[in-house]
Amino acid sequence: MRADPIPILVDYLKTCSDIPPTAPTGTMVGRTVGDTTLYLLHSGGHRMVRDKMDRADVWYDAYHQDRASAAGLAYLTREYLLEDLPGRMVGGVQVLDVKEISSPKYIPDGTSYEDVYGGEIAMFFVEA
Repeated sequence: MRADPIPILVDYLKTCSDIPPTAPTGTMVGRTVGDTTLYLLHSGGHRMVRDKMDRADVWYDAYHQDRASAAGLAYLTREYLLEDLPGRMVGGVQVLDVKEISSPKYIPDGTSYEDVYGGEIAMFFVEA
């Protein structure tokens, strides 16, 4: 399979009603300090079933104006990924399941000193 999980997840999260549509992104290029941002980074994974199913591990960072808002965005993202995404067809793939690797935790940005909460999920999917 050749599906890149980051654009798939970014496109999905942009459709989630409570997440600001400009927040999900797969790059920090062009981001300004203070922007509400939901940054997704492919952190690993592996082929689960030969020529059939992949597992993509994805880290997400929620940047916001203050610590409580960053936590709120991270936990909202977690809820959508774990409870709404499994079973959906998104970006040419069928999402079979999503498991949590790490729940959101406070990890302030070491450069900008912004409030950030980050977590990690494993997404299991097949090309449709």
